[in-house]
Formats: sequence, structure tokens, C-alpha cells
Amino acid sequence: MQEELDSIIRECSKKDDENRNLNSRVKETEEERARLQRTVSSQQFQMEKYKMLSEEANRKSEGLQQQVIAVEKELENLKRIQKQASTSQSATEVRLNRALEEAERYKMELNKLKQSNKDIANHEHKKLEELKIENKRLEKQKEELMTGFKKQLKLIDILKRQKMHIEAAKMLYFTEEEFMKALEWGNS
Repeated sequence: MQEELDSIIRECSKKDDENRNLNSRVKETEEERARLQRTVSSQQFQMEKYKMLSEEANRKSEGLQQQVIAVEKELENLKRIQKQASTSQSATEVRLNRALEEAERYKMELNKLKQSNKDIANHEHKKLEELKIENKRLEKQKEELMTGFKKQLKLIDILKRQKMHIEAAKMLYFTEEEFMKALEWGNS
């Protein structure tokens, strides 16, 4: 009985150690979750910032498109002027070439801005998806820890009951011994 009691006491201390470990793990998980939430809010702030930058780039892009349209119209005007005035052909060709270069440059800038906006949006979307997956994983881990913690509490309850039964059995044994001694003393 004493060995069993000692064994149970050792098990209780092991369970207490495990509980402390689980409590510290739960606390660490909570801290990690809070840190990740801060990271998510920071990422959302950055995403809003990138959205604003994207909108501004789109506005610039629209402005550039209008400029391209204006340049193309100017190009058409220059072509008409070239047909009408053959004497000023060389000057008109120079202006035409400049207009074409500007139009091409604006088109290239527009394409670069569009690609940059797509890249930024894709990157932010990927980051957001990764954070969502990480958050789900942490929530699942938290649930598992809470389930383990509840099971530990149930085991502790069972061990306390067993300890009470052992103590009651010990008391009964001592009482039985005294009763037997009293009977032997009465018989002698």
C-alpha cells in the first residue's frame, strides 16, 4: 500500500509538472497568437497603403492614357499637316518622331505601372493567405492544448479520489488492527 501510495504521489507530481508545462505552452501559444495578430494588423495596414498607392498609380495611369490619346491625336494632326505642307516636312517629321517616342515611353510606363500593381496585389494576397493558414493552425493547436488540459484536470480529479480511497482503506486497516488487539487483549 505504501509503495502504491508513493507511486501515486510520484504520478501526481509528474502530472503537476506536465500541467505546469502545458500551462506554459498555452501561455506561449497565446503570446504567439497575439504577436501574429499584431503582424496581421500591420500587414492589413500595409495592404491598405498599397491599395492607396495602387489607386494613385491607376489615376496616374489613366492620366498617362489620356496623354497617350492626346499624343496620338497630335500625331494624326501632324500627319495631316505633313500632307498639306511639303515644305515643312523635315520639321514635322522631327516633331512626329518625338511624339512617337513620348507615346511609346508613356505606353511602357503604363505597362510597368500595371505590372507593378499586379505584382503588389499578388504578393499581398499571398501574404494574407499565408497568415490566414498560420492563424488556423494556431487556433487548432490551441484547441488541442485546451483538450489536453481538460483531460489532465479529469485525471487529477480521479487521482484525488483514489488517494482518498487509499487513505480511507489505511484508516480502516488501523482500526481493524486495534480491534484485533482489543479482542486478543480481552481473550488473554
